[in-house]
Amino acid sequence: MPLPENNLLFGFAPRLTAEQREYVDAIFDNQLVMVNARAGSGKTTLAVACAKILKKPLTYIFNPVQESYMGFRPGTQSEKESIYHQPLIDALLEINENPAQCIYNEETLANEAIRRKVSIKRVMDSIWCFPKSPLFLRGTNLKDMTIIIDECQNFTVQELRKILTRVHDSCKVICIGHSGQIDIPISKSGFVPYMEHFKDQPYCKIVSLTKNFRGDLANWADAFQNT
Repeated sequence: MPLPENNLLFGFAPRLTAEQREYVDAIFDNQLVMVNARAGSGKTTLAVACAKILKKPLTYIFNPVQESYMGFRPGTQSEKESIYHQPLIDALLEINENPAQCIYNEETLANEAIRRKVSIKRVMDSIWCFPKSPLFLRGTNLKDMTIIIDECQNFTVQELRKILTRVHDSCKVICIGHSGQIDIPISKSGFVPYMEHFKDQPYCKIVSLTKNFRGDLANWADAFQNT
């Protein structure tokens, strides 16, 4: 599927590497994309840019590695979860979107309406990103949306199953992870096993992003082998 001519992926299209182009094309052409991508490879930014073009609500599923402790941290639920929204916020800024105006936050909705001197309905009209913790997916249905599952390498097989079994065929799913940066016991990570499980399905594309664009220091750090 060609990119819409009027935006060229928010200016990214002319600068895409061959790997990034394959990733973007895969998102438009498949229901499920699983990308094994190094840090700094543009994986989340490109996924969010594609989601904006697809014009469906974006459900951004983040992974608090210590999610079992979230209930004991101070603050409201939104405040406790907000630290995990930063990759989404950074990606929105990269495509010139205002995170305050497009990320759903029930606790600040009224304040934003007052600040902009509009109705809450008008505020909701501009909101298209819905961050969600996997803690609150039990019993839900995921329909008619683009879904980004970020930091997939830190989900167990059971956690990924809980998410993926709730996805209807009206959704597009982008699973983002890096098999080299697993923060849970490697044997428990479901990312690589699920890539293997889905690899031969006609609706799925497995891709890799191998270049870290952050610079020499980040690349040299990523090259370290702990023996």
